[in-house]
Amino acid sequence: MPLDIVFMGTPDFAVPCLARLLADGHRVRGVFCQPDRPKGRGMSLMPPPVKAFALERGLPVFQPDKLRDGAALSLLRELNPELIVVVAYGRILPPDILALPQLGCVNAHASLLPRLRGAAPIQWSVINGDKETGVTTMYMAGELDAGDIILKRSLPILEEDDSGSLFEKLAPLGAELLGETISLIEKGNAPRAPQEEGSVTFAPPITKETARLSFLAEPESFCNLVRGLCPSPGAVASLAGEPLKIYRAAPVPGIKGEPGELLDPSRLTVGCGEGAVELLEVQPQGKKRMEGRAWLNGRRDIAGKRFM
Repeated sequence: MPLDIVFMGTPDFAVPCLARLLADGHRVRGVFCQPDRPKGRGMSLMPPPVKAFALERGLPVFQPDKLRDGAALSLLRELNPELIVVVAYGRILPPDILALPQLGCVNAHASLLPRLRGAAPIQWSVINGDKETGVTTMYMAGELDAGDIILKRSLPILEEDDSGSLFEKLAPLGAELLGETISLIEKGNAPRAPQEEGSVTFAPPITKETARLSFLAEPESFCNLVRGLCPSPGAVASLAGEPLKIYRAAPVPGIKGEPGELLDPSRLTVGCGEGAVELLEVQPQGKKRMEGRAWLNGRRDIAGKRFM
């Protein structure tokens, strides 16, 4: 039987999950997402991807600034969902909302819980050098991403993966797993397994400090950070006070130099930790992304300078 559902989500990652609910015939009574944010050079207000998709499908959209002032609760009582589905909404639901729907609140999270609770699990799985990731569905609890697990589905992280390619793989996987989860809930036989608290790790929001590269790091860790922050926000290095975003990098075996030292006039090879890395794709401030060699060819003035 189709369910009356309220969906809560904001970014691109959540769109396939909302599409799956509609494809499965559920009645989506309302869609909650974050308020429109200024973006681009003109800083125009832009709707989040979930809002744009929902409006295309004729679904009512709500963008409350707060969830704890009683207004959101009153609205949800009017919508009267049997189930609330949350996918990357970006806000913690208060206890009165968690207790509202008859069948509870369910979340699809882009990690293999209890690993990587928090806002940026896909990025941190790559930054940490993990060999696999996945999606977990769970019943929501008061603590962030701490609810009982319903289903999990794993996915290998390949050497060529960055956070962008993992987003593309995990979003449809999350939609598939969510569909299976709701089917089990409808039938009344969804599993429920508490998380192992001793195995909990966290994935905090990505900050400017997170994105700052250190050439003191070992080459593998350096390259994992670059991969984890590609395509957004991009890892950042500095040369002679000028920021340079790095989108692709690779260890260079058999070469060693001082951290941050340019080691090859024909390639953008830089000393890193106890080895070296080649910066394969970069973006100078105010310019487009380009190959590292192309940028180096245009910057003969940097001889003898050091990356920081």
